[in-house]
Amino acid sequence: MATPRERYRAQVHGEIKRHAWEQLATSGMSALSLNAIAKRMGMSGPALYRYFASRDELLTELIGDGYRSLADAVKAAFDAGADVAGLAHTIRAWALDDPHRYFLIYGTPVPGYRAPDETTTISGEIMTVLIEAHAALPPRRTPFDTHLETHSQWAGGSPAPASALHRALSFWTRLHGVLSLELAGHFAGMQFDPAQLFDQELDDLSGA
Repeated sequence: MATPRERYRAQVHGEIKRHAWEQLATSGMSALSLNAIAKRMGMSGPALYRYFASRDELLTELIGDGYRSLADAVKAAFDAGADVAGLAHTIRAWALDDPHRYFLIYGTPVPGYRAPDETTTISGEIMTVLIEAHAALPPRRTPFDTHLETHSQWAGGSPAPASALHRALSFWTRLHGVLSLELAGHFAGMQFDPAQLFDQELDDLSGA
């Protein structure tokens, strides 16, 4: 069992992250400030730095939490029997639930920040599920598949089936393109339902 000191530390740790998410939602990533969070919590800067040594350390944890949340949602949907379309709608629902979290991991990179390898590993879990889902679809050969067979190898040391990897990559790039534009408000005033466009992209991918 955790000691009172450990429980208190975990509580403060979580509160710092909650304030950080609020900062991101209201002012964007460039405004993320440990000193501002400390002031809001009634702490001194040095006291808060005992929990997170730098802004990048806090940012890494927020990004990791975001990736973990999406990876868990995608894996849970797949384990429950979701097909490719079901996974797409799981990703869209996750993005719409918290656009700031979405843009933290899929938006403009933070200048001067480089995510550690473990963050890339979590993001790889998502693609692994998508590849497995697409492997259940009828394979189609394209010139790009040959390129993938020559150059691509997925995490874990097992070569990904080229057709499945290609279709998963197409799924990933096209659907994130629609999501990013929708969440950034670029469809405003265009007089169409973004959900319909999203579904049409899915239909095009499945029939391409």
